[in-house]
Amino acid sequence: MSLQLRYLVLVLILNFWSSCISAETLPDEAVALQSLASKWQASPGNWAGSDPCGSNWVGINCSNSHIIYIVLSGLSISGSLSEEIQNLPELVHLDLSFNPGLGGPIPRTIGNLVKLRRLILVGCSFSGFIPPELGKLSRLAFLSLNSNKLRGSIPGELGNLSSLVWFDITDNEISGSIPVSNGSNLGLDMLKKCQHFHFGMNNLSGAIPPELFQSNTSLRHVLFDSNKLTGSIPETIGVVDTLEALRLDRNQLTGAVPSNLNNLSKLAELQLSNNQLSGPLPNLTGMDKLAYVDLSNNPFDLSDVPPWFSTLPSLTTLVLEFLKVSGQIPTSLFGFPLMQKARLRSNLINGTLDLGSQYSKQLTLVDVQDNRIQELYPGGYSNELLLEGNPYCDQQGSVSKHCNVEQQSNPATTYSTPVQNCGAKVCSSDQEMSPICICSYPYEGTIVFRFLTFSNTENYTYYQIIETALYKSFQDNQVPVSSLSLQNPKINVYNYFQVDMWIFPSSKVHFDEPEVVLLSNLFSNITFKSPDGFGPYYFIAKPYPRFAESGSKSKKTGLIAGVAVGVLLLASVLAGLIIFARRRRRRKVKKATEQSLPSGSWYPSQSGSGVPQLKGSRVFSFEELTKCTNNFSEENVLGTGSYGKVYRGALDDGQLIAVKRAQQGSLQGDHEFKTEIEMLSRVHHRNLVGLVGFCFDHNEQILVYEYIPNGSLRDSLSGKSGVHLDWKKRLRIALDAARGLTYLHELANPRIIHRDVKSNNILLDHHLNAKVSDFGLCKPLTDDLKGYITTQVKGTMGYLDPEYYMTQHLTEKSDVYSFGVLLLELVTARKPIERGRFIVREVRNAINKSPDLHDLRELLDPAVCMNSTLPGLDRFIELAMKCVEESSADRPWMSEVAKEIENIMVLAGMNPYVASESNSASFGGERRSHPYQNDVSFDYSGGPYSPKVEPK
Repeated sequence: MSLQLRYLVLVLILNFWSSCISAETLPDEAVALQSLASKWQASPGNWAGSDPCGSNWVGINCSNSHIIYIVLSGLSISGSLSEEIQNLPELVHLDLSFNPGLGGPIPRTIGNLVKLRRLILVGCSFSGFIPPELGKLSRLAFLSLNSNKLRGSIPGELGNLSSLVWFDITDNEISGSIPVSNGSNLGLDMLKKCQHFHFGMNNLSGAIPPELFQSNTSLRHVLFDSNKLTGSIPETIGVVDTLEALRLDRNQLTGAVPSNLNNLSKLAELQLSNNQLSGPLPNLTGMDKLAYVDLSNNPFDLSDVPPWFSTLPSLTTLVLEFLKVSGQIPTSLFGFPLMQKARLRSNLINGTLDLGSQYSKQLTLVDVQDNRIQELYPGGYSNELLLEGNPYCDQQGSVSKHCNVEQQSNPATTYSTPVQNCGAKVCSSDQEMSPICICSYPYEGTIVFRFLTFSNTENYTYYQIIETALYKSFQDNQVPVSSLSLQNPKINVYNYFQVDMWIFPSSKVHFDEPEVVLLSNLFSNITFKSPDGFGPYYFIAKPYPRFAESGSKSKKTGLIAGVAVGVLLLASVLAGLIIFARRRRRRKVKKATEQSLPSGSWYPSQSGSGVPQLKGSRVFSFEELTKCTNNFSEENVLGTGSYGKVYRGALDDGQLIAVKRAQQGSLQGDHEFKTEIEMLSRVHHRNLVGLVGFCFDHNEQILVYEYIPNGSLRDSLSGKSGVHLDWKKRLRIALDAARGLTYLHELANPRIIHRDVKSNNILLDHHLNAKVSDFGLCKPLTDDLKGYITTQVKGTMGYLDPEYYMTQHLTEKSDVYSFGVLLLELVTARKPIERGRFIVREVRNAINKSPDLHDLRELLDPAVCMNSTLPGLDRFIELAMKCVEESSADRPWMSEVAKEIENIMVLAGMNPYVASESNSASFGGERRSHPYQNDVSFDYSGGPYSPKVEPK
């Protein structure tokens, strides 16, 4: 330790002891909070010292020296949640939402926080099971675990949550049945006060328990959509007269709809579509509040047009498609004052379609395609009317515009908040123009309303209502917002209404950390009350790009010191790291980068015809990929990630493929999808994964790659794949990956920065040749960008270049840093961050203790250290540490890295200029090849590189 560092630590210790005397935080709780921070790769900027309460730490609220609120939503925290959370006994409110890098299991010790009333972990990456210990939180009123990666079943112990009002597990991987009590086990039927069961977009199975629905319950919203529920709809549901929304769509329910359903007089939304329901159509007479009805795609019995078509005064949307409804539609259906859309396609409707002269002024769509209608009396109706597939259109001489769907005008909703005339004003490349012509960094996210009472998304009045409600909420909660922009409203594939939001700061360029926390918590805590007719929602926040502190151009990262309780606990923490140099390049740089991509703008259509035809990439239809994956069978799943699932498939010619299918309704990955197609369609190298094609059909996002049979390098290092990697094989893999990246950095045109180099993105083929994959985050680097790109930070924590993270300046050296971490992972088999320990720091400390690498042996993977001799290990470690130097200027170029690995391979008795032809330890008999250009196959028009050499 240097003299200066020792002096700094001494000063910290003296300050620590002096602060302990006057600390406002109880020592046990301060220690617990320090433990939380130790599990994170980034904590709020003012978390310094040892007194959270006295120092007003961001996101911390105290009472009587106890920590009672932890609200850290939207701060891009990554890592895991420490079990030490249990040492905050007075905690009432815990909100860590919108931190997608925060994951791992939810600690069971949360169950010891008996005073907790709100547990909000929305939009993170928590995995594993829901802890049954949460059932001990008898005061808990608000439980939001939606949009994570949780699996397993719902613990019956949650039936003990007698105060629970809000229960949301939407968008996870929860499976199993819905638990109910039976005398010896607990269940959700015991939650008498609960008003919201939001369980959609999971894998729940089994029957819906009748015990859930009792006359003394308080249920308002039962959202069980998009699961695998079976059996019939329980008749007991008809006794819950408090219900306002019932969504059972997209399941496997059978049997008849209960006849007492129309007892639900407060019900405003009813969605039962896409099941196997049979029997008669349900009787909805008397349901005067019902606004949105969808019963489509069920094998109901043949039925006459039901009487309730004329008796629902609040109806806005009627969707009865692909059923067996026969007879003539009453004119009164179109006269409901709020009626917006009637979708009755593919039924047996006949006779005359008479819209009358008193149709609703809000009516924008009448779709009766593929029925038996013979006559039409539009009555002056001039909006969208679809009649194709009816006898009316087959009549001789019929030229009605309503009979040609292709001629119908159905413009997409393109609403965005009106902007003032800003003249010639232009923002820098990474800032956005607000509606009042101010350039700044907006807080971005998507609000998704799960309660539909309308379908006319072309009616801009709805967006103005949302804007007014949001402004009022900002004002009431003292959030400093100058303006708001709503964009891209739509009803998504899950039949939820969503709209993107840009929220701009007031009187400055950035929101600071406390403001982002306040703004995020406004949505995660449902403090923002949605307007009438919109109902419950969830929010998906984008990481905020950076923070500013009171006009300062720098932000200091606080030093975290420990506190003492009975024993001395010392912590020495590195200080410093300044954010500066905020100069922004002009829009022409961004435009130049965009123009370097081959496809320009994408305009996908339903058929996919608008997707550009790229060289070497085949455009697949959804039907083709469904066939070759056996209807996306679970038996063919190769892996699952945040993007979706990867399936094994086989084309008609026998070629094996890997099919990467985006999760339906996901709001993430659109840009990455396009980027990966464009990049892989123009770069070809034996050490880059090959793109076979893609599919943009039926609103799907599917990428088709060559099949790589041995999975990822991470799978092999962890033992998951069963592939044993000795020292020579690891050197070969390191060289392959380095050569692939060298090609991207130096030979591709434009040069490309990968941005997500990690072991999960290094795939091993049947000969254990390594191929770099996943180009969704890559960035082109054109010659006029002067060596770097200023861009929003993206990547994977643990591999992320700290210089890029702090300055947002991206260069090829950022990939070199990630590759250095990968090299350390190759020799240790450890994840970059494991149990709160960073592998780079661990190796560096071991080297400092023992320059001869003696102390490093404890970190090495036992699977590769069975032999005591690893030729070239010292040079390999030295190379890795050069790659992870803090300053990018001190790191080598990737071609230099590849050359050094070649030299290390020679020391190990290997020939670096031959490719592996088997997975044995021997590499004899392999044919020679130049490591770079002879592996290249590309054809760029007008580019500096023009060889066309077929890959081996």
